[in-house]
Amino acid sequence: MQAPSIGGVMLPRGKGETVRLSRGASLTDFAEKINANPASLVQVMFNLGEMVTATQSVSDETLALLGEEMNYTVQIVSPEEEDRELLESFKIEFGENEGGEEELTARPPVVTVMGHVDHGKTRLLDAIRKTNVIEGEAGGITQHIGAYQAATEVNGEERKITFIDTPGHEAFTAMRARGAKSTDIAILVVAANDGVMPQTIEALNHAKAAEVPIVVAVNKIDVEGADPTKVRGQLTEYGLIAEEYGGDTMFVDISAKQGLHIDSLLEAVVLTADASLDLRANPHQNAEGISIEAHLDRGRGAVATVLVQRGTLKVGDTMVVGDAHGRVRAMLDDKGNNLEEAGPSTPALVLGLTNVPGAGDNFLVVDEDRTARQIAEKRAARERNAAFAKRTRRVSLEDLDKVLKAGEVQQLNLIIKGDASGSVEALESSLMQLDVGEEVDLRVLHRGVGAVTETDIDLATGSDAIVIGFNVRAEGRATQMAEREGVDVRYYSVIYQVIEEIEAALKGMLKPEYEEVELGTAEIREIFRSSKLGNIAGVLVRSGEVKRNSKARIVRDGKVVAENLTITGLRRFKDDVTEIRDGFEGGINLGNFNDIKIDDVIATYEMREKPRG
Repeated sequence: MQAPSIGGVMLPRGKGETVRLSRGASLTDFAEKINANPASLVQVMFNLGEMVTATQSVSDETLALLGEEMNYTVQIVSPEEEDRELLESFKIEFGENEGGEEELTARPPVVTVMGHVDHGKTRLLDAIRKTNVIEGEAGGITQHIGAYQAATEVNGEERKITFIDTPGHEAFTAMRARGAKSTDIAILVVAANDGVMPQTIEALNHAKAAEVPIVVAVNKIDVEGADPTKVRGQLTEYGLIAEEYGGDTMFVDISAKQGLHIDSLLEAVVLTADASLDLRANPHQNAEGISIEAHLDRGRGAVATVLVQRGTLKVGDTMVVGDAHGRVRAMLDDKGNNLEEAGPSTPALVLGLTNVPGAGDNFLVVDEDRTARQIAEKRAARERNAAFAKRTRRVSLEDLDKVLKAGEVQQLNLIIKGDASGSVEALESSLMQLDVGEEVDLRVLHRGVGAVTETDIDLATGSDAIVIGFNVRAEGRATQMAEREGVDVRYYSVIYQVIEEIEAALKGMLKPEYEEVELGTAEIREIFRSSKLGNIAGVLVRSGEVKRNSKARIVRDGKVVAENLTITGLRRFKDDVTEIRDGFEGGINLGNFNDIKIDDVIATYEMREKPRG
């Protein structure tokens, strides 16, 4: 088949070959892969009804559409694959080189505590750590991930366990899933008085998807109405069968509030790990792992909680975490003590990064600062392109005219600032899932960690955006600047308040929808002629009621002969009235409209605003 020609330019047509492109690639990237002119691909997209520039990041669907037209199979490279290829280009192995069998040593199990929102996960961690986390939490909900280490004695030997604390609210589902992926064992907390709840099942599914063993902690056994046996029965339906029923899942009855049987739970975790997992890692290689949480500290800059999965992280190491990099200036454990090094399964607070990484980003130690910076910059560019592609609103030629009309598409712009990257990410993902129809578009122009700054207010001023501060406030002159410029800055500490208010705002931006409501019908029995008012219809109201100033139409022999009339006058005998009810007679004046006949029906109606669902 001959190659297509567009504007005199011959386009190379594929033979079904696969073209690998990263998420958020542009037409220029595609053109380079197939040795074509980017301008000609712009023309192809125009012919397909899409207006796209050569350097604009486009969505996966657009790339696939273009590939289909050019007879190429487009394969979008996943971020993980792209990361692997990026590291290979720097001759860095990630997650592969564990070393020989003799170099592997035992490591503590990493445990995620999961369960329904108020079944006592935080209080359980509180009991394990003998400190109080819950007091600082808004609405009793854990707002971001932390990691802690605890020790217990099993068979006369001290064993360590690392805990990852995941948020309880369903809006943090993505983070919770991510927590499960970094986990060896999941503790499923179920309240003995409530039993299995929707979020319990959700958490259980995440643990199963991550293929991790589960230990069930039946909490609140000291509360009235507690029934641990019922919990065991309910969970049997979901494939968790207690050991005492012949299954292989350990159930431990506890009271986090009273501190009952916490040691038994820790022992169950260690025994489950020993029985079903081979937890070993090489402590002698360069450290690798994941970022559990990160935030901006006023005195210390970007601070990240990382979990070392293999190798040993030392003070002075150069590390890359997602699109952040830096030299480790200092490390702290969960109690705030200085650490010189952190081995496998050890959580550590790391200081010295250039910016705040995302929750769940991989980290690795590299030999040179320059290499770290290059990897971080390439990752940042990739994230930026993917974000642009996701944010681009696809407009086809058919609906371009409609979209460009003023007020046809309303847009709510947001700037989100929070205290931790995990919270900001979860909040953005929840807001982007709000659906109030195609007329209103929600855009997150910027998200970041830290206080609301003057730069944020500047951006909001130029784009009519609302600024959301989640567990942070405005700093410096930002408050006065916001007041002066009339920027709406809203502060929240609980995630569902944000979601409710933004959803209400979006619904408020929708144009009101009206529906016609029939009020009543009147049959014309007689016609009176008035030199001053024109024809007046003598009527009998057949149904409902007829109101003055309501809309009306004339129906003759079942057909509408006049529309959009107004009842300007309404009389009963000699009195002016505002309405005439079913079964009563009266006189109706339709203003300047005089074309009425006996037996015509006057149908009255009004337009009412439809409530939004």
